[in-house]
Amino acid sequence: MSDRLRLTRRGLLARGIALGCSAAASPFVTPIALASAPWDARLVVIILRGGMDGLDVVQPWGDRDFASLRKGALAAGPEHGASDLDGFYALHPAMAPLLPLWTAGELGFAHAVATPYRDKRSHFDGQDLLEAGTGYGAGQPISRDGWLNRMLQSVPGVEARTAFAIGREDLLVLNGAAPVANWSPDTSLEMSPQAESLLRLVAEGDPRFAAAIDEAIVLAGSADTMADVEVDDEGMMAMQQMVEKGGGGHLKVAEFAVQQLRADTRVAAFSLNGWDTHNGQGGALKRPLTQLAETIEALRLGLGDVWGKTAVLAMTEFGRTARENGTRGTDHGTGGAMIMAGGAVRGGKVYGDWPGLAEADLYDRRDLMPTEDVRSYAAVAMEGLFGLDRGLLE
Repeated sequence: MSDRLRLTRRGLLARGIALGCSAAASPFVTPIALASAPWDARLVVIILRGGMDGLDVVQPWGDRDFASLRKGALAAGPEHGASDLDGFYALHPAMAPLLPLWTAGELGFAHAVATPYRDKRSHFDGQDLLEAGTGYGAGQPISRDGWLNRMLQSVPGVEARTAFAIGREDLLVLNGAAPVANWSPDTSLEMSPQAESLLRLVAEGDPRFAAAIDEAIVLAGSADTMADVEVDDEGMMAMQQMVEKGGGGHLKVAEFAVQQLRADTRVAAFSLNGWDTHNGQGGALKRPLTQLAETIEALRLGLGDVWGKTAVLAMTEFGRTARENGTRGTDHGTGGAMIMAGGAVRGGKVYGDWPGLAEADLYDRRDLMPTEDVRSYAAVAMEGLFGLDRGLLE
């Protein structure tokens, strides 16, 4: 995709996506260059449930007001162990294992981003809006299908295995009319060829039942996917060692995603929890960030050559307050950060229009002011990866 292709703020506002920023701000979403071969690229969407504090993950330590907002338990910046990225932003210490990706241009961030959701700060509503991808406000109810599923509805050749919703939680982002397979780490299905034939016979004449049977057969065969992977693949072996050594459901999810993405799957989505850091954020944030870093690294290792045509988007429902609260944490906020990784991402940069952290620059004098819609980055990714038409996206 040409690095001149952009989604304009005027277009976003026309669709009712109020960004809550000055009209004098930059009118464009900064582009990301992605692979352009349809159905050869891969897209992984990770929903970070709980409201990740973007100011702690990608720390704007070069902003003169940052230190006064984050002091004591949440003091940040290179002098407190963060890794300087560009002289203005620093990366949380728990994300340090991903620094080689930043250096290689395969890790980037978008800052001061949000959905149009404002003020009520409900996790459930915020996540629904993030995953539905529709407008918000009077006369615009949140859709019960998701933007990833609507994307699948718009392209040819989609089968149940084209996209996987992974994990125990329902993923609205993949809900909808397009066929999608579902898998969780505790799924265990084994079917003989005779059983498959019998199920298909029973399902004849009932499209909905037939679709469910197709998904069950896909899941039954998923355990055999490793047979198609080269056993001497160093990256795959390194990923498996991570899974065996580290354990944890997040690595099992990453391993399964790798197996499918190396085969016929082109879209995978799952969620990671633990981002609601009201109390003791200094310690509480380390665990989910470590899991996220491990997940991205496992994807990189396991995907091997496929990593070069993969984009990973990690998105959260809202940010957190700019100031530390009385329990050494932060409360539900507005503007936050988005994480982008993969060989198909032009990384090594923090994208976005930085609004500043002076009190007058904060949203409602308490939150980071959002200057771009986080979902517009997802739209640019879909355009670049799968060649979707601009009009369709809008």
